[in-house]
Amino acid sequence: MTKPPIGGNRTGRKLGQRVLKKKMKASSRQWLHRHINDPYVQRAQLEGYRARAAFKLLEIDEKYHILKDAKRIIDLGAAPGSWSQIAAKVTGSTDEDIRVAAIDFLEMTQLPGVRILQLDFLDPSAPQLLVDAVGGAPDIVISDMAAPTTGHHRTDHLRTMHLCEVAAHFAIEVLAEGGHFLSKTFQGGTERELLALLKQNFKQVVHVKPNSSRAESVEMFLLAKGFKGRKTEVEATEA
Repeated sequence: MTKPPIGGNRTGRKLGQRVLKKKMKASSRQWLHRHINDPYVQRAQLEGYRARAAFKLLEIDEKYHILKDAKRIIDLGAAPGSWSQIAAKVTGSTDEDIRVAAIDFLEMTQLPGVRILQLDFLDPSAPQLLVDAVGGAPDIVISDMAAPTTGHHRTDHLRTMHLCEVAAHFAIEVLAEGGHFLSKTFQGGTERELLALLKQNFKQVVHVKPNSSRAESVEMFLLAKGFKGRKTEVEATEA
């Protein structure tokens, strides 16, 4: 199981350290204190992942087996790249045979076996560039996208939910039959229309809250398994 380490870790750092920078703002000091004492942050460093978010994907896969037999994966909102690291490993992607494409408007350090696009996913050219990068229909579309925060809770919520909806439509347009879609969402924030769309196109739709997602966070993940496939023009007309 994906569990946090107990006690200290092999870096020599002990849990429960305090941050003593007197000139730092209280909110910044609190964030840093939580970060350096987070067992998932420490474990990510030990296991070579770029971020603690790796364990969210690993936990979800442990329960729902979405990464099994995946040949092509597209990673949306990928920076700093921990999900792409896992994707490259499970697909056997290499620089000579790219099977993972990652996109983010933030700069990402190169990863072996990952084609990185520094581009806003909402750019009209992004969808085709991503499919071309992996050489065909992906088996999985994963999205950890979140809109830059404005400080206004309702606005931030709506902007991130919009990204979830756009990612879902993209997945339906590009996934191989039987593929899966996983996206960040918020508790109580998934619109009925989006759920109806996913249930229409996938065999199973569930909300997941991994243990590695901080308890105080409203973050959840929306998982749609078993893409039913796209209708042909004839089928769509007859429906």
